Amino acid sequence: MREFPDENGQVWLATIRTEEGADYKGRHFLYLVPQGDEEAVGHGLTDIRWNSRKTAARTLSTMSDVELRRRLRSARVRGS
Repeated sequence: MREFPDENGQVWLATIRTEEGADYKGRHFLYLVPQGDEEAVGHGLTDIRWNSRKTAARTLSTMSDVELRRRLRSARVRGS
């Protein structure tokens, strides 16, 4: 899990969600949710996928705040 501020200063969490199923390839994907409201409906980016939680966590730890904000903007546009 990784915290980052959006362009308005609101803090978001970049997390990993997992799709259940028989196919293990690419079952983990990026999920963005506002901090403090983790039960809220967030933004899933299912085009950003990983084969393992370990790989996903490593990638999230190396992503810059700029990249995470860009992904959040993209997710918001797709959701509207």
